[in-house]
Amino acid sequence: MTASQDTIFALATAPGKAGVAVVRLSGPDVGKAADLLFGVLPPARTAVLRRLVDEAGRSLDEALVLYFPEKASFTGEAVLELQLHGSVAVVNAVLRVLSDIDGLRLAEPGEFTRRALENGCMDLAQVEGLADLIESETEAQRRQALRVLSGELGRTADHWRKDLIRAAALIEATIDFVDEDVPVDVTPEVTELLERTLAKLKTEVAGVSVAERIRSGFEVAILGAPNVGKSSLLNVLAGRDAAITSEIAGTTRDVIEVRMDLNGLPVTLLDTAGLRETDDVVESIGIDRAKERAEQADLRVYLSLDQETPEVPLRDGDIAVKSKVDLTDQKGISAKTGQGIQELIQEITYVLSQRSARSGVASRERHRVAMQRAVESIEQSMEKFALGEAFYDIGADDLRSAVRSLDSIVGRIDVENLLDEIFSSFCIGK
Repeated sequence: MTASQDTIFALATAPGKAGVAVVRLSGPDVGKAADLLFGVLPPARTAVLRRLVDEAGRSLDEALVLYFPEKASFTGEAVLELQLHGSVAVVNAVLRVLSDIDGLRLAEPGEFTRRALENGCMDLAQVEGLADLIESETEAQRRQALRVLSGELGRTADHWRKDLIRAAALIEATIDFVDEDVPVDVTPEVTELLERTLAKLKTEVAGVSVAERIRSGFEVAILGAPNVGKSSLLNVLAGRDAAITSEIAGTTRDVIEVRMDLNGLPVTLLDTAGLRETDDVVESIGIDRAKERAEQADLRVYLSLDQETPEVPLRDGDIAVKSKVDLTDQKGISAKTGQGIQELIQEITYVLSQRSARSGVASRERHRVAMQRAVESIEQSMEKFALGEAFYDIGADDLRSAVRSLDSIVGRIDVENLLDEIFSSFCIGK
């Protein structure tokens, strides 16, 4: 029996004690499993209560049973779900009985979702969206993952693909009439199709970096001179003592990272070494790391006590703020009293929210590379078409290359080597 003919099973909920545990089966032999465990399969998509027994007829549990027929399930195969009491002993007993049934085996990580892909129930971009949804920790991540999971990226890529195929077909029709008068000048329509698709692709490519940040988290670096209150601010924002604070300048020697949900956005706060000239070798390494991470960060918050010039040049959107204002009458923040902290959080959130608004539906480097290849192929085709009819066939081939690049986004071609890596990130029951 080949792997695709196997019936697979796995615990679909988190392992350990719980109120309910779900065991999922998918494949042609779910009826055989049902016959042993509780008898005849229930009506499709109807939850029924059944007493589960082992091969000797001994009671295992009372469970809600759901059956989804072939072509009407997540995987596209016949699927059986057993909603058990969430006891570790119950789950292990049921899994042990299933493992003894001929033709059934434990699923590999992501195998249910992989079967959904292979059976045409999902495209590859949707699979990635599902992985992101499972991993999502913030509201922004959840919303973005759901957009991809809904198939929006696949539909968008398909629309671009149809326009490119239409343009290529028009050009190839012109090539067919090379020795005759072409009935209609197709140049205006081809130009309009290519310029429109090119503009939309470039916009989507530009939004990938922001979408990736929503997936992985924005980095906000807290910068300033030693003993200016960087670690104290980090602790206040994190709601715990994540960094050591003291009156001794240079206490922070390395970059301290704290991940948090900032009004729905995933943010990693970076507490960095105080920026100053020093002969201390270890502190000097910490300062170099601080400058390096500050350069890479999405946003810098520079704290100061006076009017000193920032050691690291600030970019548009970066925030400069006075610290320890409880000791003065200046406007700014105080980690000790909480003054200005909420306003600073609102300012950080506003800046990152404005950047998030520029994100597209494509959210991975793989998507960006595929779209960029399509952009380059379209631009090359337009250059060929501008040279005249003698170059139309080369330009049409460039358009076919662009179509292949878009096809790779949704998994039609050139992605087999990616599948093992993608599905390895899934849990076994998904």
